[in-house]
Amino acid sequence: MKRRLGKIAAAFLVFVLTTGAATLAQAQAPTFTVLYSFMGSPDGNGPYLAALILDKAGNLYGTTNAGGTGTCSLGRIGPSPGCGTVFKLDTAGNETVLHSFTGSDGSGPAASLIMDTAGNLYGTTSSGGSASVGTVFKIDTSGNQTVLHSFAGSDGSGPDAGLIMDNAGNLYGTTSSGGSASVGTVFKIDTSGNETVLYNFKGGTDGARPEAGLIMDQAGNLYGTTLAGGTGTCSYLSSGCGTIFKLDTSGNETVLHSFTGSPGDGANPFAALILDGAGNLYGTTLAGGPGTCNFSP
Repeated sequence: MKRRLGKIAAAFLVFVLTTGAATLAQAQAPTFTVLYSFMGSPDGNGPYLAALILDKAGNLYGTTNAGGTGTCSLGRIGPSPGCGTVFKLDTAGNETVLHSFTGSDGSGPAASLIMDTAGNLYGTTSSGGSASVGTVFKIDTSGNQTVLHSFAGSDGSGPDAGLIMDNAGNLYGTTSSGGSASVGTVFKIDTSGNETVLYNFKGGTDGARPEAGLIMDQAGNLYGTTLAGGTGTCSYLSSGCGTIFKLDTSGNETVLHSFTGSPGDGANPFAALILDGAGNLYGTTLAGGPGTCNFSP
């Protein structure tokens, strides 16, 4: 299904901001261009927090949290018809819906996709599937969708973040809830579609609610953040200020940092980390620091 950009009929857009090449004589002013405006149905609604990915030909790929041709009532963006989509936007601005979720195969994708060397796409849905608590899926280059894993709750629930893939093709991710203590898991899915829970968060000093995705170092160790848990005490969440953790290849978890919410620290990390060549980690926190803010609605 393809649709060219006409008039802006929805608040959700795909855009590009070009800055041009600066010279000593003159710097080119940035140019903002709307590449595509979503209509809700059948093309999708609410590309939530998911960044786009780009293939070698310049095509863009992403997800919408709602919209499409499926029938679901609630996504991350609030009440909205549709279960979400996976879409492609070519270099001419033509949108193609690669998959429209139906609920049984997943609903409410909220994270970015990843692409393997063959061009297959992989992602998560935060709900839907056989137990309605989320899925991991694959879309091949012909547009065929396969549910690689449907979460059951005991092995995790609500995979809100995206995936990473190792050199062998295994997938790794987090669930924000579920597991043995109902506060989240780290999981692996092998190339045969078998899921293994690598770590069950306990909700205490080890962390709770890993909302963000993982990164991996060259030795295969995993690093991530938890929104809650840890040794700190914060008012934003009663269950701690969050952590930065490491998971080694044997599944042993180490808390690298437990946030305190103090002016010199931070609280409640919500996003993934990045890793430099020297092994240093960088990230952000949702709250904490020296500023004073009011989160009243």
